[in-house]
Amino acid sequence: MARYAYAPLSVDEGRSRRLPHEAAAESERAAKVNERMPMFVGLCVLVAITFVLSRSPQAANAGGAAGAPSGGNVSHAATVPEGTAPVAAPTYTVPAGDDWRSGSAASSDAGADAAAGPVIQISPPQSQTAYPAPTNNDVDKEPCDCDGLVDPSAIDMGALRAKALAATPPHIIECSAATAGESQSACHLPSSTRYAALGQKGATLWMTGCSGAGKTTIATALEDRLVKAYGKHVYRLDGDNLRTGINRDLTFSEADRAESVRRTGEIATLFADSGVITLVGLISPYRGDRDAVRKRHEDQGIPFYEIFLDVPVDELKKRDPKGQYARVESGELKHFTCIDDPYEPPLNPEITLKTHELEIEQSADILFRRLEMDGILEGAPKLTPPGLPNPDGDEEIDLHVPADQREAKMAEAETLPKVLITDLDLNWLQVIGEGWASPLKGFMREGTLLEVLHFNSILVDPFNLTDNKDIHTSTTNFEHFKPYRPPHRVSMSVPITLACTSYTKTAIESSPHNAVALTTQMGNIVAILRNPEIYPNRKEEIVTRMFGVIDMGHPYIKEIYKGGDYLIGGEVELLDRIRYNDGLDQWRKTTKELMEEFKDKGADTVYAFQTRNPTHAGHAYLMRSAGENLKRQGFQNPVLWLSPLGGWTKEDDVPLDVRVKQHEEVLNSGLEHPGGLDPAKTVMAIWPAPMVYAGPTEVQFHAKSRRSAGASYFVVGRDPAGMKGSSLAVAHKDDDLYDGDHGRYVLQNSPGIGSMKMLSFVKVMYDITDNVMKIPDESRMDDFISISGSKMRLLARNGAVPCSPTNIPTDLVEANCVPSGFMVPKGWDIVVDYYRNIDAGRWIPWSRPNVDPGACYNTQSEGKFGTMEFSLKSKNYDSFWHDIPIRPSEHGEEIVNFVTEIPLHMTAKMEVQKTIRGNPIAQDSNSDGSPRYYTYGTPFFNYGFIPQTWEDPELKDSLGNGGDNDPLDVMEIGSERINMGSIKQCRVLGHLELIDEGEMDNKIICISLEDKDADRIHSMDDLERVKPGTVDNLRDWLTRYKTSDGKPENALARETPTSVSEALELINETHLRWKNLCGKGSSTVVTMASGLTPRVAKGYKLC
Repeated sequence: MARYAYAPLSVDEGRSRRLPHEAAAESERAAKVNERMPMFVGLCVLVAITFVLSRSPQAANAGGAAGAPSGGNVSHAATVPEGTAPVAAPTYTVPAGDDWRSGSAASSDAGADAAAGPVIQISPPQSQTAYPAPTNNDVDKEPCDCDGLVDPSAIDMGALRAKALAATPPHIIECSAATAGESQSACHLPSSTRYAALGQKGATLWMTGCSGAGKTTIATALEDRLVKAYGKHVYRLDGDNLRTGINRDLTFSEADRAESVRRTGEIATLFADSGVITLVGLISPYRGDRDAVRKRHEDQGIPFYEIFLDVPVDELKKRDPKGQYARVESGELKHFTCIDDPYEPPLNPEITLKTHELEIEQSADILFRRLEMDGILEGAPKLTPPGLPNPDGDEEIDLHVPADQREAKMAEAETLPKVLITDLDLNWLQVIGEGWASPLKGFMREGTLLEVLHFNSILVDPFNLTDNKDIHTSTTNFEHFKPYRPPHRVSMSVPITLACTSYTKTAIESSPHNAVALTTQMGNIVAILRNPEIYPNRKEEIVTRMFGVIDMGHPYIKEIYKGGDYLIGGEVELLDRIRYNDGLDQWRKTTKELMEEFKDKGADTVYAFQTRNPTHAGHAYLMRSAGENLKRQGFQNPVLWLSPLGGWTKEDDVPLDVRVKQHEEVLNSGLEHPGGLDPAKTVMAIWPAPMVYAGPTEVQFHAKSRRSAGASYFVVGRDPAGMKGSSLAVAHKDDDLYDGDHGRYVLQNSPGIGSMKMLSFVKVMYDITDNVMKIPDESRMDDFISISGSKMRLLARNGAVPCSPTNIPTDLVEANCVPSGFMVPKGWDIVVDYYRNIDAGRWIPWSRPNVDPGACYNTQSEGKFGTMEFSLKSKNYDSFWHDIPIRPSEHGEEIVNFVTEIPLHMTAKMEVQKTIRGNPIAQDSNSDGSPRYYTYGTPFFNYGFIPQTWEDPELKDSLGNGGDNDPLDVMEIGSERINMGSIKQCRVLGHLELIDEGEMDNKIICISLEDKDADRIHSMDDLERVKPGTVDNLRDWLTRYKTSDGKPENALARETPTSVSEALELINETHLRWKNLCGKGSSTVVTMASGLTPRVAKGYKLC
């Protein structure tokens, strides 16, 4: 903390020691000084007060200054118009030396003294009226009874002030932290901290212009708005409140005018430095005086806006609210600024207001927008381009690892416990990492989640004003709380959480690391999550508070209930840019990239329009109208952000690629079609978050996330983020879950929404007279037709063609035509193509990664990986199952060939297809036909099968369970990922017998001979020694991996794995069964197989 002290006084350094008698005398003198000092100080104060009173207007009036009438204790401001200067009068001089107080300086022989050195120009003091200075004869006739001192009326105070200001600074240093000549701010609360606490920055708006230009009126209107509507600290300084106090001793002389400006500038500097938005309204006619005030602000790093109210004198004469110009015209007032006294207009003012061409509110709007654009109305430093808002929480969030650190971070991630994230989770990870949910830096911790659920917002302290900066990045503590709450609230209405199972929880808690690797369903590591916090996933509480409805058929509610029983919170580092490789990545932009694009387009504000459907001319009309409305509010270049939803959506929503491609045609059409948009004023960028269909709760996040990317306005329609209830809904079956008007109302009044404003939809219809969609004219409603969303979809399914522009039928469905002005033609073709081929399976419903399967080089794939159309075949063998030998010829019996179906960490349930020619590897399906994935966690093994084996259903174990009718499964427990379709030589270690829904499903445990630990592991005992806990993990996985899908646990025939020899016996038995299946076995085996004969059994390919 800074230490305050007076600077040391100069001392006689020539004497280093005093004699004893000198010290005693010194002590006596000090005692006398201490005794008499209070009396001396009091006398000084009394003399000072007497001198000030002798100079006050009241004293001059009471004492009868030379030539001045008595009677009247009235201030100058009340009697002399602000723009009036005194009548010119003679001046005389006194010496300017240090001995100006001596009697010789006041003698009549002033000229002789003046000749000896510099002189000071003397202006007469001002009273209610300007009077000429007394002549020499007047002085001779009425000598001053000044007791030998200078006549105060003969002193030029302006010159004395100038000399005093030019003197050296005081010999007091405010604190030891600031050395002589340096700023004293080292001992003050830093401005950045003060501004952050106040929620605004200090600034001075200096309004200059002729009398009557509107300085006070506009400043009052601006002050009224800033204080009442925005709660800002604002104060006005003008001639009235200044001349009744700090400037009451000043006249309207040029020197006193300069001093008035200087004093006001100093006051404004202090006010602004304290965080007050200071509005100054002074004529301040001289450019040099204003420039000096500007420099004072600039030296202190304080924003200064010179605002020139540029109004022609003729217009001022017409206004003349106080009748002053009429008095000038009549000759009653002389030396009136801008008439017969000079006014020097600013050369480069920040803002010029031609108030004769603007309404009062328009002028106030211009000033308000400038303050808003420059970030003055926010306490945080301006992080974004002018005109664009700071992200929520006043932090730019970009969690991508720098390129030069990526390799090291990826190597670290390989060593960490793996946490499975679904494709939906990947959407949320993108939202977090790219800054859409600022200031969130990771998946929510428990404390953050509670704030979101209960308040739809979170408290933040980005500048650590209350020692709470890390409140959302620290483990939640329910025992100890900080003495002060975080000072600022930001919007955060939707839980952004990451669910996991007990399997993953155990892996994290048993790990020596304080971090985990986030791994996709396809096995790709995409991020590191630090300092994980694991807490219960209270699904019912989350659902009821988030949605406020009871509907177990709601699509996102079902996703929540499918999640694991635990949630993981923690901060994330994205190891690379999230790309989906679906042909739409060019439209996926981070918040920082969007800010730059808005800046490049010269946006002074941005308004976002969210789309869930193709854009028709009604939407285009609303977007264009919103832009025109913003221009009327004073914006010069509002930019539209066309923002299609890109994350997870329900099945019956229009696919992402259909919407984006249709939007491309809207932009390509420009303004030539009523359904087009101006590409020069529009930015299209996909919004990455999933839809959760939570109505009023969710729409708050829609708006908040757009603000974090640069939008100040959000266009919101009826029933935003809503949907109809399912057949399982308690109260709203097949009806809107939320009232259509509630979303807009809640959004407008939601906590933490800040300065973001909403633009509401209005109902538009198609005008058949000019083929344009617009707000209907109530006087001719017969000329308007309504085209609802359901009607549009029906017309598209029917392949409707354009109607005749001059003959639009009343029944569009019967005529099977669509009005030509309803949608841009190529955009309509895209919509028709989709609805006529809705089941084609070639659409991209939402942002899901299109990844390479990572297959072996000697395989060949067909179809898109992650869909039921994908398959993988070997280039070297006709069949993975039947043509690859069971063992390599060069090794012993314990080495088998292992075909990889599911590589390490991948959760896509891939398996060899027994009934398809060539037995390709393809994705297994759920009961509804959708691709199947493991949901229990990230597999810690490579999974596959041993070729030329078959678990015969007719072969029963001791409990009566038959084989599962598949090749013999293998779990390879090495450390390296083995590509899909690879054939690896694997050492058998033992096996576990799984009982899965009444079937015997044996799992061979082996390790690839290429693994780094292969030479150390030859048995299950070796495995536990080298990789402790692996057997327990295998048991847990096999018994519980289906529980996350709502199914019961599996059972093991025995808890301990078998030996190598027992496993080899099983392998040989299943190989014989395969031979029998394929017609290559002996009759003995046929008998064991319950009479199976060498033929195509159960539809399998003959070997």
